[in-house]
Amino acid sequence: MSLMGIDVGTTGCKVVVFDETGAVLAGAGREYPLLSPNPGWYELDPEGVWSFLCQCLREVNAQLRDDPVTALAISSQGEAMTPVAADGRVLANSPVSSDRRNMKQSAEMEAALGTERIFALTGQPMSTIYTLPKLLWWRDNAPEIIERTWKFLCYVDFVAFKLGVEPVIDHSMAARTLAFDVNTLDWSEELLAAGGIRRDQMAKALPSGEIIGEIPARLAADLGFTGRVRVVTGGHDQPAGALGAGVLEPGTAMYAIGTTEALVAVTDEPRRQMLEYNVSCYPHAAPGYFIALSGNQTGGRLLRWYRDELAAAERAIAEKTGRDVYDVIVEQVDDEPGEMLLLPYFVGSGALHNDPSATGAILGLSFDSKRKDIVRAILEGLTYEQALCIRSLNEIGVEINRITAIGGGSRSERWMQIKSDITDLPISIIHTSEAASLGVAMLAGCATGVYSSLEEATGQLIKLRKTFHPRPDRARRYQRQLTIFKDLYQALKPIYEAMAQHK
Repeated sequence: MSLMGIDVGTTGCKVVVFDETGAVLAGAGREYPLLSPNPGWYELDPEGVWSFLCQCLREVNAQLRDDPVTALAISSQGEAMTPVAADGRVLANSPVSSDRRNMKQSAEMEAALGTERIFALTGQPMSTIYTLPKLLWWRDNAPEIIERTWKFLCYVDFVAFKLGVEPVIDHSMAARTLAFDVNTLDWSEELLAAGGIRRDQMAKALPSGEIIGEIPARLAADLGFTGRVRVVTGGHDQPAGALGAGVLEPGTAMYAIGTTEALVAVTDEPRRQMLEYNVSCYPHAAPGYFIALSGNQTGGRLLRWYRDELAAAERAIAEKTGRDVYDVIVEQVDDEPGEMLLLPYFVGSGALHNDPSATGAILGLSFDSKRKDIVRAILEGLTYEQALCIRSLNEIGVEINRITAIGGGSRSERWMQIKSDITDLPISIIHTSEAASLGVAMLAGCATGVYSSLEEATGQLIKLRKTFHPRPDRARRYQRQLTIFKDLYQALKPIYEAMAQHK
């Protein structure tokens, strides 16, 4: 018997299977293309994503003849939504969070409803990233998609649908659509009307950790499953990752370092002051709690950009030695704080400024600058941004005194030490970097009686691998740099506004 966690990300999917103690029995992943048919457009081919996911499912199940999967749950990126016709056909690609074609529609929605009202209903500061403004773009530019859609499905409910069960969305994912009332835990008629969407076009919303169906036998056999496999509601990847990192109580936070970077802190309820810092607050994947989420859409995509555009030498070394190219890139960085500053706004600012017009910037370049200095500026710049978010959350009473890091970036001990020094907090890593998959596997186990509670599951499954502590001398130097970094956005804001006017 084993538990499966499926994680559908922006640039790749992963399937990981755990036994009852949290040991990884099998895993597989695939990277898929993020399509950009026009500047500012970023979307996925849903059927392509499903095809890659099927490959992962078959690969993993082939390794599990003695430990068949009995239950699974799904985590996924937020916001991206697929329009599906009544016959199951996909009607369009799904724009992802960083897609900015809907800036006009977002501004119109904000003007019509008001920032305060939107936040009061959804716990989300208005932004282009959410689903509803993306649907408004279709309304204005491809209304036939809205008219022909049976269900608009985020990837958690889309995958459930493709697995042959009722497409059900959990509360944490529903909140990322900007059409869900986090106070009543139900779809908001006011917001649906603003988007021109009917309630019946949205999936049923349930708490995380609810059994929603069983994979039909023929489909299960085709995907390599043996025996009965129940499907359980999962969660948005950030709260699911927090659950998988054991972040269940106030004072703790999860730092996800993947395609995007996100900081997830546990809190008891939304707070009005969060809007001032563009912090989202919505249901945790652990029912009964809320999370405060701040993040940066650039994240690990920035290292991927460096790999593809600037790292020819590092790629050659990796190919020659058989090493991971990201290890080659990061390990060239020395142990001293850098002098160069990078503003990581390659797809807008995210929190704290919520400015989709902001762009990336590097300050401090000279003829003495090396590639390794740019790499260090990337590692530090992304972390400076999150350090400012931690400071802001502390100011409004969401205290953070302990962080657990997850995601692919957490595998780099050098980066983890830099992050501990910059945040001036201890940062732990767990036995698996795939915490989102572990988190939803925990939900699957609780729903099917393997564990009596999430607390029991956390105690059995989550094991700390190492904790990095801030080094006082480095922390002091980084705090001086952080003070300069804090002023960069405001200094460049007039330039961003001028550039936006000429686009």
